[in-house]
Amino acid sequence: MAARGGESGSGRARPALAGARISLGAAAKTGNNRTVALLWGITLFLTGIGLIMVLSASSVTSYTQDQGSLGGFTRQLVFAALGLPLMVFAATRKLDFWKRWAWWFFGAGLLLQALVFTPLGFAVGGNRNWLLIGSIQAQPSEALKLALVVWIGAVLLKKEKYLGQVSHELVPIVLPGALLALGLVLAGRDLGTVLIMAALVIGAMYFGGVSFKSLGIIIAGGVIATIFFVVTSENRMKRLFEHSGGESDYSGIGWQPQHGVWALANGGMFGVGLGGSKAKWNWLPAADNDYIFAIIGEELGFVGAMLVIVLFIVLAVLMLRVISQARDRFGRAVVGGALVWIVGQAFVNIGVVIRIFPVLGVPLPLISSGGTALVSCLVTMGVVISVARDAKAYREELAQGASVAR
Repeated sequence: MAARGGESGSGRARPALAGARISLGAAAKTGNNRTVALLWGITLFLTGIGLIMVLSASSVTSYTQDQGSLGGFTRQLVFAALGLPLMVFAATRKLDFWKRWAWWFFGAGLLLQALVFTPLGFAVGGNRNWLLIGSIQAQPSEALKLALVVWIGAVLLKKEKYLGQVSHELVPIVLPGALLALGLVLAGRDLGTVLIMAALVIGAMYFGGVSFKSLGIIIAGGVIATIFFVVTSENRMKRLFEHSGGESDYSGIGWQPQHGVWALANGGMFGVGLGGSKAKWNWLPAADNDYIFAIIGEELGFVGAMLVIVLFIVLAVLMLRVISQARDRFGRAVVGGALVWIVGQAFVNIGVVIRIFPVLGVPLPLISSGGTALVSCLVTMGVVISVARDAKAYREELAQGASVAR
């Protein structure tokens, strides 16, 4: 065997390739790291729930749009098939990889977001936040979220000895970094995504150890800016007044939130069964996207809706554990930003559906229809797992050092 391999000239390549495969497989194993195993399990479980619910929620609208009843599901399945290998790739990278490429990722994210203002960009629901390249639609702000949180972690680590000084904490993270990223998204009129990104920035900086003085300045500025952009937009003010006025505009802007509540109420305790939703028959706009939680509540009932909520709560607890065990400021900032983004956005989405918040137009992470959002969330969870794996290695290094010292 070895002689024939040497004669063919491919024998040396095969062991190298096999070694690479073994290395990748070993890196992907959870071993006895329960946190990593649970992160994998919950992420995949939520993704699976999302695929099932997108199949159900999108079947009618896909059919009426001449895409076949499986059109929306097929697209989501393709993006899941793309996102899962990328998640594995992200999970198996060492933290030095993310630190080394952070600035490049952030630059690429800004460039992609800027492309929405070129002929490649187009608007959906009044928000110019999409790219159309051939037959592929993409929302670059989702990739920018991941690039932004990794970049913030890298900057905080680099400036660690200067933290505590407001000027160093705000520059370049807020000025010009975050303002440039949020400004590009806001220029497309997508305030909901901007609010999530702003929360992500604050979360990354908080868990990264930025002083409360700097955080206070950022939060105060953010509140003032949010009020300004709400009161200067007629559509946003209508949403706000409709939310505070209950069913005052049922036939207009209140149609979607009211039908979302009715869908939840129709589900009762155990739901009407998968595929049995009435709201998805063109009664509830964005049934497979922003309002998919209403379809979950209708088809799976209170029990199914609570299962989704509990899964996100457990995910938050796991990510907090990773933060507490991370090797350095980079890991804490990245996982903290990811926590605020993914879990925070989930509860904002659910809060909109149950009418705690006015309609903001943000999807339910890992579950809602939307290929770019799904891929971005899966890769982000891969980065979180990368930090979790490094945290375990760090604990083992500390234990070994303590053992040697004794």
